[in-house]
Amino acid sequence: MSDTDRDRLMAYLDDALPAADRADFEARLAGDEAALAELAALRRQGDAISALYRPVEAEAVPARLDPHRLALGQARRRRRHLAIAASIAAALVLGLAAGLTLRPVPAAPALYDRLIADAVSAHTVYAAESRHAVEVAGSEGAHLSAWLSDRLGMDLVPPDLSEAALSFLGGRLLPAPGLAGGRAAQLMYENAEGERITLYITPARGIDGPELETVRFGPDSALYWADERVTCTIVGAVPPEALQALAGTVFGQLRPREGRNYRAL
Repeated sequence: MSDTDRDRLMAYLDDALPAADRADFEARLAGDEAALAELAALRRQGDAISALYRPVEAEAVPARLDPHRLALGQARRRRRHLAIAASIAAALVLGLAAGLTLRPVPAAPALYDRLIADAVSAHTVYAAESRHAVEVAGSEGAHLSAWLSDRLGMDLVPPDLSEAALSFLGGRLLPAPGLAGGRAAQLMYENAEGERITLYITPARGIDGPELETVRFGPDSALYWADERVTCTIVGAVPPEALQALAGTVFGQLRPREGRNYRAL
C-alpha cells in the first residue's frame, strides 16, 4: 500500500473521509486483501489503547492541570517578573540620580583663563593665514585704531614694536562671549623670518585675575597682562622668555589716554 493510500486508510478509520470519498474507498478496499488486513490490525490496536486508558479518561482533571488555573498562574508569574524588573529599574534610576547629585560639579574656568585660551585659539587660526591674516591692514593704522577703539569702548592704539624687529601687519575684531561687551581685538606682527606674534586685547571690566601670567600651549606661549582698564595676551610660537622681553614695550604703550572722544565708524 502506498503512503497516500495509508493516509486515506487512517482517515477512513477515524471517520474523517468525506462521504463522497468514503464509498469509493470502501469499494477499493473490498478487492485489496493487504489493505483489509492492515485496517483490521489498526482497529485492534485502537481497541487495545482504548481499553487500557478508558479508566483514566473517566477520571476528573486534577486541579493543578486545570487550564484556567494554569493561565492564572502564568499571569501571576508574569506580573511578579515585571514588578521585579520595575524595582530594579527604579533602583538604578535613583542610584544614578544620587550619583549625579553627589558628584562634584566642576568649577567654571576663570574668565581670564578663557581669555588666554581664546587668544591662543585666535592666534592658531589667523597666524597661519597668508592673504587673510588680518581684517584691516597695518597701512590703515588710523582707521583700524579708531574702529577698534569704538567697538571695544576704550582707547586702543596699536603698539609700535619696530625696536623688537616686528612689523605691524594689521588687526581684526573678534567675538569675546565671556565679556560684557562681547568683543576683543587681535593685532598681528611679523618678524623678518615670517614668525608672527599676536596681541589679544579686551577691556578689563568685570575680569578678576592675576596681573601677569605665562602659559605654554604646545608650541605656543602666551603671556597675559592686565591693569584696571585693559587686558592683553601676547601669543607666539616662541619661548616664554621672548614674550617677557617684549612685554614691557607692549604694555607700556597700551595704557589708555584720557579724554578721547569715540565716534561710530
